[in-house]
Amino acid sequence: MSTTVFTIMDSPFGPLLLSGTLPDGGGTAALAAVTAPGQKGARTEPADDWVHDPDALAEAVDQLTAYFAGTRTVFDLPLAPVGTEFRQRIWAALDDIPYGETITYGQLAAAAGASPSAVRAVGGAVGANPLLIVRPCHRVIGANGSLTGFAAGVENKRRLLRLESGALF
Repeated sequence: MSTTVFTIMDSPFGPLLLSGTLPDGGGTAALAAVTAPGQKGARTEPADDWVHDPDALAEAVDQLTAYFAGTRTVFDLPLAPVGTEFRQRIWAALDDIPYGETITYGQLAAAAGASPSAVRAVGGAVGANPLLIVRPCHRVIGANGSLTGFAAGVENKRRLLRLESGALF
């Protein structure tokens, strides 16, 4: 049996809620979710049965802090997002989008081995990504280059893309 642990960290977006799954023996938690204030469809407060354990999520906090400082471009964390096989496949494909680059939903569908006609389903999976920032859904844009949807708001998507381009917030 595992325990769900959480911590809250400061970020340019405000407090981020990080949650993860801690194995019975303790140690480092596998990161299950990163959520921002006002994020659509996401928990912004810990559940009553979650355990506050900053040490178990310290590596995730350190890596996110370095990302926001512009000194980390890739995350190397154990992950434990919960979703269907299709969503897991789309989320895994997000990991392959290079820092500072963007791709379209159609390109992401192709990269994940999905049919080009599955673009709407791909968009739904991207929108349901529980690992905001760590799995870079902010790097997915519309076919016409527009900054379409982002669960934490399009302005925050713009800010992340600016950070990755070397611009300041």
